[in-house]
Amino acid sequence: MTRDCDLLVIGSGAAGLAAAVVAAHHGLRVILAEKAPVLGGTTAWSGGWIWAPGNPVCARHGTQDSAEAAATYLRAALGPQYDDARVQAFLAEAPRMVDFFDRHTRLQFDPGSQIPDTYGHLPGAGRGGRSVIARPCDGRQLGPLIRLLRKPLRETSFLGLTIQAGADLRAFLTMTRSPRAFLHVTRRMIRHFRDLALHGRAMQLRNGSALVARLMLSAQAAGVTLLTEAPALRLIAQNGRVTGAVLRMDGDEVAVQAARGVVLATGGFAHDATRRAALFPRNDHHATLAAEGATGDGLALAEALGARQATALASPGAWCPVSLVRWPDGRVAPFPHIIDRGKPGLIAVRADGRRFCNEGLGYHDFVQALLAATPPGQVPEAWLIATRAFQRRYGLGIARPFPLPLRPWLRNGYLQQAATPEALARACGMDAEGLRQTLDHWNHHAAQGADPDFGRGTTPYMRLQGDPAQQPNPCVAPIDRGPYLALRVIPGSFGTFAGLETDAAARVLGADGQPLPGLYAAGCDMAHVFGGHYPAGGINLGPALTFGFVAGRHAATHPTEQEPA
Repeated sequence: MTRDCDLLVIGSGAAGLAAAVVAAHHGLRVILAEKAPVLGGTTAWSGGWIWAPGNPVCARHGTQDSAEAAATYLRAALGPQYDDARVQAFLAEAPRMVDFFDRHTRLQFDPGSQIPDTYGHLPGAGRGGRSVIARPCDGRQLGPLIRLLRKPLRETSFLGLTIQAGADLRAFLTMTRSPRAFLHVTRRMIRHFRDLALHGRAMQLRNGSALVARLMLSAQAAGVTLLTEAPALRLIAQNGRVTGAVLRMDGDEVAVQAARGVVLATGGFAHDATRRAALFPRNDHHATLAAEGATGDGLALAEALGARQATALASPGAWCPVSLVRWPDGRVAPFPHIIDRGKPGLIAVRADGRRFCNEGLGYHDFVQALLAATPPGQVPEAWLIATRAFQRRYGLGIARPFPLPLRPWLRNGYLQQAATPEALARACGMDAEGLRQTLDHWNHHAAQGADPDFGRGTTPYMRLQGDPAQQPNPCVAPIDRGPYLALRVIPGSFGTFAGLETDAAARVLGADGQPLPGLYAAGCDMAHVFGGHYPAGGINLGPALTFGFVAGRHAATHPTEQEPA
């Protein structure tokens, strides 16, 4: 059995959907094949922010930026992993990508005008306006397509409802202290319960869910054929050129002939045990947040034709500290610590009771510091230390703030609680004297809003994560009144960086360093353009969309592969 098209895209996250939409917009007949029964991959579970310096959406809202400033920042942040050709391609194409989708598709964006880059002390760092996010989407617009949209994670949604960073999240955190916030939350929840009753799922789509939904609508409008439960078994090559792939559909093998080639966007290898064991530091204590289908399919397909996985990166994955949530049904799942670490009145310590990092810096940096601080032979684990008052105000992990109950998370052992730091340390197996000394030192300086050891609150990124009501430093407050709480965290990941070697046109490279004709890679199947560094929020989706855009356009405009990129 065979099928014909111009371009075959394998994978349905941001990169795959972007490539499919762009190629179809340029007139190609496109088939997108996804092995899962739903579309969206890890993208659908993400926060949805897209790092795209110089983008026109933020420019229309008054942000002044330039590719030169962004390049200066990236040179400083990436160091020896700075790849000039691919970074310059990203900086040139990211604004074009945003403009294309915003003007020609159902994917429109809101600006991240206040979101700064992570390392505000470096030259060229942006103070805001380099990020965009998909506008919220009403799931009812998808019609029957809604059945193909991956549902939000239980751990990172509220009863299935996604909450967007910014004003939406602030409303949920302050609903008991602000009538306006209470009204906002009440309206959202009333509609959500109605949607659950009528549709069996959330229909107020935000974050990555909105991004995927809008890309799905765009793909449908452009005539893309969307296939689910259609895993790719092997690539087809003729005369040295990739011309399609064999899919498994309904138990049969189907050869899809693709005149312009194949785009690999299968989501990386976060669930590939062999590759993880070879590349992930301390893989025996690691929990990934990536979708279950991220098993290295794209890498294996390309390697069979001579492609190579890039492994000389600063990090093989996009790290994030996670706590393990044990549900009543016995399921254990990771919760990503993105918001709580930066709030005033929390520190992180290891088993010796000592701090090891700036808790308010990026989640990737937190895990890197934890790995570096953990001696060989010891478990890379840390405890987030706060008070019950902190948890009631900001939440701690999956234990949501007041008015939601705290007791279930104490009963099941997710959180440890004690009247004194010493008792808390003993409950967690920590050094009691070490924790007491750490808290005494912290509290002495926190009274003046200072963190002389690690500099919490000294950059715009950190201050944004804090609480403006806490002065003089929105990121620093004493931890001096019990009951005290502790929550264990370990290394986790959003996805992988160590993808296939590619060039600036997203073409997969062979062992000789030359492009394999007709084969592209984007998203986590492409070696990350920033070399395993995490210089800003949105650096997964920004390059994924951008190089998906580049791959789709290149396939449409370079039919013979003889023309220069």
